[in-house]
Amino acid sequence: MRITFTHLKFVILGALFLTLVLTLFQAVCVTKSYSHRCPEKENTNISSSPSPLINLPREKLPTIYLITPTYSRAEQKAELTRLGNTLLHVESIHWILIEDSDFPSNLISNFLARFQALSKNRSNIRVTHLVKRTPIEYRTKLNDPNWLKPRGVLQRNEGLKWLRNNRNNIDSRGIVYFADDDNTYDLRLFDEMRDTKKVSCWPVGLVGGLMVERPLVNDENKVIGWNAVYKPERLYPLDMAGFAVNITLILKNPKAFFTLKVPRGFQESYLLKQLISDISELEPKSDKCTQVLVWHTRTERPNLKQEVKLKRPSNENIEV
Repeated sequence: MRITFTHLKFVILGALFLTLVLTLFQAVCVTKSYSHRCPEKENTNISSSPSPLINLPREKLPTIYLITPTYSRAEQKAELTRLGNTLLHVESIHWILIEDSDFPSNLISNFLARFQALSKNRSNIRVTHLVKRTPIEYRTKLNDPNWLKPRGVLQRNEGLKWLRNNRNNIDSRGIVYFADDDNTYDLRLFDEMRDTKKVSCWPVGLVGGLMVERPLVNDENKVIGWNAVYKPERLYPLDMAGFAVNITLILKNPKAFFTLKVPRGFQESYLLKQLISDISELEPKSDKCTQVLVWHTRTERPNLKQEVKLKRPSNENIEV
């Protein structure tokens, strides 16, 4: 059979039409297939055994007593503002803020007044403002590295003293947590610690020269060791942000304090060995210590060298 140009043209057009139909059909099938898929959801179930207290009304939640040492520096208000904004979203807490000072500063007093005004309509939050001056021989100078001398030791002790001196007016079910003002906190951390029976623990990110420093936990949810590299000989190689204590232990051990006399990195171990006998008493949280809910962040020290060029400070009569 002789194929003419006209026949060939119809064959090509037919092939193109068939290709177009098949393409449209495949597109419709793919669209229908995707429309029946369930979108993936983030795993928000942090704990393998969620706290039974998480759904209680706030008036029935145990109080978390947050002990926060703070000291005067250019970024102090910025750090506290960030922490305060986090705490505004946490129920049933008592924030004990201790200045490294002989007397309350206007900056901190003003900050706490604003914070309390905001918290009245947002959460069940109380605040206590204390002061405790670090002796001059233990104070770092302006350009000293932050690790050179122990920081916040006497201020944390002052917070512990306040709890013991006010034992008749505090929540006997309460939890004590040492919340430094330069860390970053996931809100879920506070739910995790709220049912602490003795000492609970969890990972801390960006600390000890590691992405995460954490307890190692077995299938029975017991701490069996640590992944710490910095001074691994520590009895409890935990960061200050990595544990919470039931207030009963604090009250039953009135001589349990931090000290200026231990080497760098041993503050946590020094306190905990006064409260528990060994790691078997630790209560791992955050899904067997596999989730990071707190980070040991630190704000970079601001460069203020241009201030010397001004006749008057740029912040004259302005609170920064």
